[in-house]
Amino acid sequence: MSKPIGQKIALGFAVISYACAIAFALGALLYESTSEEDAVRAALMASIVFFVGCGVVLQVIGTARLKGVLSGSGDIDPQ
Repeated sequence: MSKPIGQKIALGFAVISYACAIAFALGALLYESTSEEDAVRAALMASIVFFVGCGVVLQVIGTARLKGVLSGSGDIDPQ
């Protein structure tokens, strides 16, 4: 069964989201902070959590088996 175009797009954005999370992780590691209470490093780490969360949700959407849910051609018989 081939996936609808929406699922392929969601899976593509999941990969992009994971790549953004990796980029922000590198930024958080390489950032030279002046103190322990640095707002920039906290924002970078919050961005990591955000992009990983988005990636997980989009990956679940992109890999779900949606036979008949989107097209209406499932096994359900309307009465």
